[in-house]
Amino acid sequence: MPPATNTEVHGVPDPPAHLVGDGMAVPCLDGSERPYVNLDFAASTSALTTVADAVTAFIPSYASVHRGAGFRSRVSTTAYESARATALAFCGARSTDDIAILCRNTTEAINHLAYRLRLDPGDVVLTTVVEHHANLLPWARQCRRRFVECGREGVFDLDDVTAALDQTPTPRLLAVTGASNVSGWLPPIDDIMAAAHARGVPVLVDAAQLAPHRPLPRLADYLAWSGHKMYAPFGAGILVGPRATFADGDPFLAGGGAVDLVDLDEVDWTDPPDREEAGSPNVVGAVALQSAIAELEQIGWPAVTSHDDTLARRLRAGLAAIDGVALLGPDPSVDTLPLATFTVDGVSHALVAARLSAEHGIGVRHGCFCAHPYLMRLLGLSAEEISAYRQAVRTGDRRQVPGAVRASAGINTAIADIDRFLAAVAVIASGQPGSVAYEQDPDTGDYWPQGDHPGWTNADRAVGASCARG
Repeated sequence: MPPATNTEVHGVPDPPAHLVGDGMAVPCLDGSERPYVNLDFAASTSALTTVADAVTAFIPSYASVHRGAGFRSRVSTTAYESARATALAFCGARSTDDIAILCRNTTEAINHLAYRLRLDPGDVVLTTVVEHHANLLPWARQCRRRFVECGREGVFDLDDVTAALDQTPTPRLLAVTGASNVSGWLPPIDDIMAAAHARGVPVLVDAAQLAPHRPLPRLADYLAWSGHKMYAPFGAGILVGPRATFADGDPFLAGGGAVDLVDLDEVDWTDPPDREEAGSPNVVGAVALQSAIAELEQIGWPAVTSHDDTLARRLRAGLAAIDGVALLGPDPSVDTLPLATFTVDGVSHALVAARLSAEHGIGVRHGCFCAHPYLMRLLGLSAEEISAYRQAVRTGDRRQVPGAVRASAGINTAIADIDRFLAAVAVIASGQPGSVAYEQDPDTGDYWPQGDHPGWTNADRAVGASCARG
C-alpha cells in the first residue's frame, strides 16, 4: 500500500515540489537511520529536481561564452543570455533600460553596487538594523550609514522609515531587506519604496530571502538575490539595476571580457552588462537559475505562498506553545516566511542544534545568522553583555557566544516534518538529557557527541569554522 499523502493525514496539500536528496537517510546516535529533515532553507537550499536535470542536460554543451565561434560556444552563449533575460523578466515589469548582472550571490551583488554608485565618504546610505551583514558591511566601506531601528519584536513601521528618510542630508540610497533571514518578517516593502521615491531616494531591495517565497518588488530601483537560496545551488546570483549606473567608469571587477581594447597604459571598457562580468562567467549557474525560475513560475506563486503560510503558522505557533521555548521576533499571528528563530531555557543554542541533528536527524542553523545587530536586539542584550562576549571571542573562546536556533522550511517541507521537529524540540526543552554526553569545542563553540557511534565518531567530525560565526 502506498504511503498516505500529506493531504490524507493532515488535511493540507502536499508540498508543491521535490528536491534532490529528498528521503535521504542519516545516522542517529541510537544506531538508527532516519529520513533527513532539512530545516535550514534560509541558509541554502537543495536543488529542484528539474534544476538538476537541466544542468545535467546542459553539461555536454558547456563551453566558453561570448568569444567562441564553435558550435558549443554558441549554444552556451545562447543559454547564458537566455538566463539573463529570464532573470530580468522574473523581476516583473521593469524599465527597458535595466540590466541584469550575473554574479556569485547577493553579497557580491551588493558589494558590486556599493562600488559602482561612486559614493563619497560624506554620503549617507539609509539601511536598517534588521539587515543581513551583506547589506550592512559593504556600505560602511564607502560612506556613512543611517539606521532605522526596530522594536523589541524586531519590526519597524513606515513612520520609522520616513522619519529616517527626512533627516538631513537626504540619503543617496535606501538599502532594505525584503524579508528577514532571522525572524522571517516581511517589511511593508511597497509602502517603503513609495515613501523613498516620493523623496527622490532610490531603493535597493536585498531579496535573498524573498525570492523563493514571494514575487519580487517591481518598483525597486535595484534588486539582488541568490540562486543558492531559490533551489539553484550552483553559484549564481543576480544584480538588477538601471544601465546608467554601470555605463561610465571602471567596473567592480577588471579583467578579460569587460573590455573592447587594452593597451599597456590604457583601456576601453565595453558596454554593460558585459563590462560588469570580467572573467569566465558561471554558465552552469545561470542555466540552473533560469530553470529554478521557470519551475517556480510553473508551480505559481499562489501555491508557493499558501504552502509557506501553512508551514509558518504551524512552526511558529508550535514553538510558542512549548514550555521553556522563547520565540524571537513578531507574534505568531503576524504573517512571516516559514521561518522561526528561538531559544531554549538553560540550553545553549549550539547544543540544541547538535542534539536535533545527532539524536533526531534534523538540520537547523544556530548562532547569529550573519545578522548580529538584529539578533542582539531580539535577545535583549545590553551593551555591557555584548562587550563581554566580544572580549572572550578575541581571546579565542567562543563557548559563550550569544545566539539562537533557526528552523526554516522550503518548497518540499511537509507538515509532518514540522511536527517531527516540534516534538524533538519539546523533548530537549523538557530537560530530558541527551542519550550521550556532548563536548563543546572552545574554539568554535560547537558541540559534538562523545562515543564511537556510526556517523558520529571523532573521525567524522568536520574541520572548519563555527556554525555560529558570520
